Amino acid sequence: MSFWRRLFGGGLSDGLKPQRLDYLNEALALERQGDFEGALTSYRLALRDNVNDPRILQNMAIAFTKTGQHEEAIRHYRRALALDDTLVGAHYGLAFRLKEKGDGAEAAEHLRKFLARPPKGPDADRWVRHAEATLRELEETAGQEPG
Repeated sequence: MSFWRRLFGGGLSDGLKPQRLDYLNEALALERQGDFEGALTSYRLALRDNVNDPRILQNMAIAFTKTGQHEEAIRHYRRALALDDTLVGAHYGLAFRLKEKGDGAEAAEHLRKFLARPPKGPDADRWVRHAEATLRELEETAGQEPG
């Protein structure tokens, strides 16, 4: 179809129909390329279409972390977990954002939830060991504080 026909009315009657973009996959692709700001824009568009999708919120939290927007990351992890408390990745990510912020008690709580249902897969052992070591560190620190 020619440009002029589309511009002046030949349009979509030729069997072409507008298609919705898959913003979530676009965001994931942008993240893989290192374009976290672009990914956040696409995640926002995906969230507009699926306002209660905890996976989108979790992915946004990860992208916010990678852009140094830690408060936004915390907010999005919390929203994701409010929708689905079984998202172990959100517990893991939130735990480390809270630890950085100095909230060791809540960080430990999220690490326990992560470790109660650890992920499976080739890289999972690395994340589990890291969570276990961090939890031990938080518990030791909490035990040394005057209370």
